Amino acid sequence: MSFNLPYTRSLRLAGESGLPLASCCTQVIIDPSTGKSIGEVQVASQLDVDNAVEAAQNAAQTWSKTPAIERARILQRAVAILRSQNDQIAKMETHDTGKPFSETSTVDVVTGADVLEFYAGYIGSGGLSGETFQLREGVWCYTTKEPLGVCAGIGAWNYPIQIALWKSSPCLAAGNCMVYKPSEFTPLHGETLSQIYIDAGLPPGVFNVVHGDGKIGAYLSTHPSIAKVSFTGQVSTGKKVAAAAAGEMKHVTMELGGKSALIVLEDVDIEMAVDGAMMANFFSSGQVCTNGTRVFVPRSIQKQFERRLVEKMAHVRVGDLMDMRTNLGPLVSKVHFEKVLGYIKHGIEVDQADLLYGGLERPGRIPKGCEDGYWVTPTIFTNCADEMKIVQEEIFGPVMCILTYDTVDEAIARANASPLGLAAGVFTRDLNMAHRVIGKVEAGITWINTWGESPAEMSVGGWKQSGLGVENGRHGIEAWVRSKSTLVDMTGSISTVFTELAK
Repeated sequence: MSFNLPYTRSLRLAGESGLPLASCCTQVIIDPSTGKSIGEVQVASQLDVDNAVEAAQNAAQTWSKTPAIERARILQRAVAILRSQNDQIAKMETHDTGKPFSETSTVDVVTGADVLEFYAGYIGSGGLSGETFQLREGVWCYTTKEPLGVCAGIGAWNYPIQIALWKSSPCLAAGNCMVYKPSEFTPLHGETLSQIYIDAGLPPGVFNVVHGDGKIGAYLSTHPSIAKVSFTGQVSTGKKVAAAAAGEMKHVTMELGGKSALIVLEDVDIEMAVDGAMMANFFSSGQVCTNGTRVFVPRSIQKQFERRLVEKMAHVRVGDLMDMRTNLGPLVSKVHFEKVLGYIKHGIEVDQADLLYGGLERPGRIPKGCEDGYWVTPTIFTNCADEMKIVQEEIFGPVMCILTYDTVDEAIARANASPLGLAAGVFTRDLNMAHRVIGKVEAGITWINTWGESPAEMSVGGWKQSGLGVENGRHGIEAWVRSKSTLVDMTGSISTVFTELAK
């Protein structure tokens, strides 16, 4: 697998690329930092999807019966390859997503490999073993956990390799096969991951890759031979995918959008709160679904918080994406760039929020040759109101909204006044109060005095319209199996009502 420019990527059916395909279409891959082409990817047709599903069905007959310990050994070998190729994959992800190498080399591949390693260890140590218990003398019950079959994974563009691993790891560990479709905006990782799995010993057809836009994703998710759909993306698309899957009684896991609340309490360490708010808004150029973009600050410390926040914005560094000192990159695509700028313009002109920092001007220190890239200046609005569009809707860019409050109960109520419930967090010195706040916020992922960490051991999933089910941790793999319960009667007789009546 080449990691050199220009990139070319093919579909992966039954473990092979370059096979005769029904589609001859290709799609240009754009480097977000320059706005220029860096390669092309082969786009699937519906017939190609059918062939990928068939390849997975054929492979499932053997893979589903492979002992868990053998599956674990293969996945562990894949972990070792991922870690050995960390920097090459990270550089590829930087070209594909526009994220700085300082991020892709320390987060994207690492956290994806962590999840694969976790599930390999989990199944290798009997994590999917069922239960056995005695109901009464001579009668026993046991349960088994069996694979679902062929599953579809539909990835997102913000953490490509990580999300592909978060989906494929529990799927393959549980004995399923997968047809995976990367986002059309960031497709480079799909074939790379497929090759890593093959090199680790995964049988052909267990993990297949198809490329394409939403139409191919819709065809894949409604395919009659697909048992489960795991989707990461925006709420509106997720609702359509979930509705279509429900009509066919398919299993689903949905990791959707958020408009998460970060609540700062009055007794807070200002340095910690400012650092947390910046990580919750500007890491990965704000393109993180769990970002805490509604920052609730007590009115009594607003000026102090904002003063330190503006001072620390000097530590946001635009530059050469391969320079480990660079910590802010461009947005992922031209269409998303225009969308985020539209929200910033709306915040200034229509919502008329106070612009504390940033705005529509391009950031300084854009590297030479990258003038046509999709760079946006980190922006902070303050004195925001709950009814503003920039407060209510997910922007998915480096845009922070500061809202002031007078009482903690008021902050909690306003934080919960959203149809979304992906994440929330609180910053305070009072841990008793922190647990009280966390106990009342309506979100599936919560943090106290930190933001954003999502270890492999921690199950994560959204509430309300932010998702269905969870990923990662012990609970995450349960969504990839079905349980079978068996009652065994060893008494040698059957209790029946169909007997001759006494005379």
